[in-house]
Amino acid sequence: MKIFVAGATGAVGRPLIAQLRRLGHDVVALSRSKEKAQTLLEQGVELAIADVFDADAVKAAVIRAQPEVVIEQLTSLPKTYTGESMSTAAALNTRIRLEGGANVLAAAQAAGVRRYLRQSIAFWAVPGTGLADEETTLAFDASKAVAADILTVTEIERRLLETPNIEGIALRYGFFYGPGTWFAPDGDVAQQVRQQQFPIVGNGEGVWSWLHIEDAAIATVAAVERGNPGIYLITDDQPLEVRVWLSAYARWLNAPPPPQVSVEQALQVSGADAVYYGTQMRGASNAKAKRELNFQPRQLEWMVDTAVACAS
Repeated sequence: MKIFVAGATGAVGRPLIAQLRRLGHDVVALSRSKEKAQTLLEQGVELAIADVFDADAVKAAVIRAQPEVVIEQLTSLPKTYTGESMSTAAALNTRIRLEGGANVLAAAQAAGVRRYLRQSIAFWAVPGTGLADEETTLAFDASKAVAADILTVTEIERRLLETPNIEGIALRYGFFYGPGTWFAPDGDVAQQVRQQQFPIVGNGEGVWSWLHIEDAAIATVAAVERGNPGIYLITDDQPLEVRVWLSAYARWLNAPPPPQVSVEQALQVSGADAVYYGTQMRGASNAKAKRELNFQPRQLEWMVDTAVACAS
């Protein structure tokens, strides 16, 4: 198939391009400039040069490419994972998702694209018992910044799934780890853990669902080839409480054990978002992806040699 990828130079885009080409798909990668996509050029990937905020240029690029499928991985996240850096990046990230994404979707519609996949987020289900699935309500009353992001992803999912004449698929990914992510050994969170700057909040009962960056690419290609229109939660098999994964992660990094702070301390120092992520997050079920996409994620790498019970 001929596949147009927006966001091809990002953390998911790079392994996604490699996986698509490995399976023989014809790939066109959208980039703002040849310089930003130099590695893709060296790999022989065809480029479409356009700024995602230039609707006419994006439309022309997609029509020229005439793809069967568009994959949108547009996002703009900082290299550091802190409340301050995430807050600073929030406006641009929201604009890229809403405005840039709208331009790519409109271009795909104009070009007669059959199928459209876009990146979404798996870990914002309303708190509750058991694992969330694709039908679980999202946490619209979460902390202020999280609630704002939930409204954004809800809008982009609605817009895609209600677009006529396109098979829309929203891929809700778990927390990324692996090369080029915050949780890689050379990533920002790893550095924070080594410096004991990433604490367990309260009892650390928030449950995180993980996804290796290469598994994200594999699942995305599977959805391209045989996914049904709608939403998929793309996560690994082992949702884990913060107190479990963070302690194991520190050991894996040969770092000191993470400190523990009270909810009140976290609110004062890091804010309500840190408390939400540390104490209220709900794990996600990948049952639908495993059933319909034959998704087989790898085990979280720092838990491979650790016997733990899965959160449920």
